[in-house]
Amino acid sequence: MQVAAAAPTVLGLLLSLGFLSAHRPKSDQKKQQKVRNAQSNETPVRKNQPHIIFILIDDQGFNDIGYHNPTIKTPTLDKLAAEGVKLENYYVQPICTPSRSQLITGRYQIHTGLQHSIIRPSQPSCLPSHMDTLPERLREAGYATHMVGKWHLGFFRKACLPTRKGFDSFFGSLTGSVDYYSYGSCDGPGLCGYDLHDDEGVAWGQEGKYSTTLFTQRARKILESHDPSDRPLFLLLSLQAVHTPLQPPKSYIYPYRDMANVARRKFAAMVSTVDEAVRNVTYALRKHGYYKNSVMVYSTDNGAQPFTGGSNWPLRGRKGTYWEGGVRGVAFVHSPLLRRRRRVSKALLHITDWFPTLVGLAGGNISQSQGLDGFDVWPTISEGKESPRQEILHNIDPLHKSPTESAGWDEARADGPTVNAPNGAVFKKPKKKNKKVPKKKLNKKLKSTKKPSTSSHHATSPKKSKPLPQLKPPPKPRTKSHSQHQSRARYGPQPKILSSGSLPVSGTSRPRSHPQHVKTKTKRAMIQKQKSSHAAPSQLKLQLKSKPKQALFRYQNTSRSGTPKPRSHPVPQLSPIWDISVRAAIRVGDWKLLTGDPGHGDWVPLQMLPTLPGRWWNLERTLSPPYKSDAHKSVWLFNITGDPFERQDLADRRPDVVQRLLARLAFYNQTAVPVYFPPDDPRADPSRHGGAWVPWVAEDEDEEGKYEGVYKKAKTSKKKKKKKCRLCKLKSFFLKLNTGMMSNRI
Repeated sequence: MQVAAAAPTVLGLLLSLGFLSAHRPKSDQKKQQKVRNAQSNETPVRKNQPHIIFILIDDQGFNDIGYHNPTIKTPTLDKLAAEGVKLENYYVQPICTPSRSQLITGRYQIHTGLQHSIIRPSQPSCLPSHMDTLPERLREAGYATHMVGKWHLGFFRKACLPTRKGFDSFFGSLTGSVDYYSYGSCDGPGLCGYDLHDDEGVAWGQEGKYSTTLFTQRARKILESHDPSDRPLFLLLSLQAVHTPLQPPKSYIYPYRDMANVARRKFAAMVSTVDEAVRNVTYALRKHGYYKNSVMVYSTDNGAQPFTGGSNWPLRGRKGTYWEGGVRGVAFVHSPLLRRRRRVSKALLHITDWFPTLVGLAGGNISQSQGLDGFDVWPTISEGKESPRQEILHNIDPLHKSPTESAGWDEARADGPTVNAPNGAVFKKPKKKNKKVPKKKLNKKLKSTKKPSTSSHHATSPKKSKPLPQLKPPPKPRTKSHSQHQSRARYGPQPKILSSGSLPVSGTSRPRSHPQHVKTKTKRAMIQKQKSSHAAPSQLKLQLKSKPKQALFRYQNTSRSGTPKPRSHPVPQLSPIWDISVRAAIRVGDWKLLTGDPGHGDWVPLQMLPTLPGRWWNLERTLSPPYKSDAHKSVWLFNITGDPFERQDLADRRPDVVQRLLARLAFYNQTAVPVYFPPDDPRADPSRHGGAWVPWVAEDEDEEGKYEGVYKKAKTSKKKKKKKCRLCKLKSFFLKLNTGMMSNRI
């Protein structure tokens, strides 16, 4: 009887369970199945893992936020920053693609082959296929990973898409400059297409909706549909704002109606749209139960472009340059998990630091992420401890060379007459008969980068640069066939170099005796692994033995003044170690060194341009040496701590510091991989793909192997024609002016 009585109860229970499962929404079923699959394949979820929301803004300058400039109305950003930690010594890259690549990979661009410019829509290039990414490491730690907004890291094949780089979902644009309403993106005249994607498909039918609002709505939808108690969340909200074109909704322009400059008025209105977007996301975090266990990071990707309404004042330079205005970024961290809140951090931080910091915060494992250039700076941000970072390599771009003929530093010759320099330093003056040689050398060097004959650690070094004194000769060049394979193997895990000049360590400062490598996925990476494992350590040892570590690598100024005290004894003469025509920049301690052409270096003050450069142009220039005297200058040195606005160039007064920082550049350059900058592929034309920008290369096609090195447009035909006429000069002037104006849209 008891069994018979219990039978209806059991039957009823089974029916109720079946009924519930049958009537459960399909979306919930798919969601739970996805979570179960992820949890079964990935690392088990740990307790107290914080939800991470990273908000990346495009082209917001140092002076484009309320707590730096009260005329910009950003109440939400000001409040979040005031309650968190403002990062006032934080650095990014001067343009979009490099910054985003360093955020996603945690490596300098010299280690990813993206040293030169951005990835254009028609270029068959993207992140290295074998290199791990931030969302991949977070997903392994049990996180759900989502990206909304601008990608701009290549899409020529499906393996390059965000969903193939560690994100569970993606909604946004793949190219760099997209219309805010029509979602059209152009890569030159007549080469335009639709660019809005949902996962790996084109999201048609969204025309007329403002992108900042659309992206915010998708971010809130993700927060609403995800269960914060079930699984931690990583959300990268990469807004297109405040990048050109300047297209704010009219309602946001009204509060800035008193601004005389129309471009500045529209730009400020777009900053207000960002502020509202962050307010809506913060509200959703509180509403859906994320906030108390969340970390929100806010960061720009590069400096602002003053000629299109942005402002980096009082910093020098603009977007696209290596002056402070191009690389010092606006950033803050807001989180209830911060141990010391409501403060300003002056610790030296870099965008590569987010990779190990966020993975470590999530309880993930970065032991397999070899060659990281970032550090775990969470104790620095949360507790106010000293930053483990002592230096930043801003970049080394061997394709961007200055055609100057300046004497000194790299062009000194052993057989030339000596010239006494300040501080007792001695330099060699090049012979007059060699004045015209650098131009020929420049062409040869550009060609040599296409087929490097040495290992990848030396591929970007100038071919004829002299080695450090007492260095053993480098290994003999490989055969031609090897150079071709090596140029294809442009990517590979690279050893990290500390400010002390010690052997490589990981991003968490854990020492190891030799560089380790992760498993590669392509033949190109396997070749890179085999060669670098033999070439790198020997070359690094030679470099370290050539000069004492204290003399070359352990220099750091501890003075806080803008004019450091001169040395009382003469500085020993060093042989040339760096080609100063190469565009490069490095920060070591308080010191910052720039070589080559760092970009447009004026200070653009608060009174923005009404039309064309006015009185302020000459006003600001008079505070520095005459501009014409700097036209052929290739080395700059600044004490950024004492002179954050780069007003006093100390290169002539501190040649000892210059030499030490040049040695650091040469040391980093040994770990660089060849630049990968392929030509445009006509198959990328959106007209061939239904009018949209989509991947155009098959997965089994070795597109990257086609280009050995880099692509450079030849200009020989123009050089042969020597026309001496005023009309020709006038046409050339307007051509350069138009090119400069178009480059502002990058």
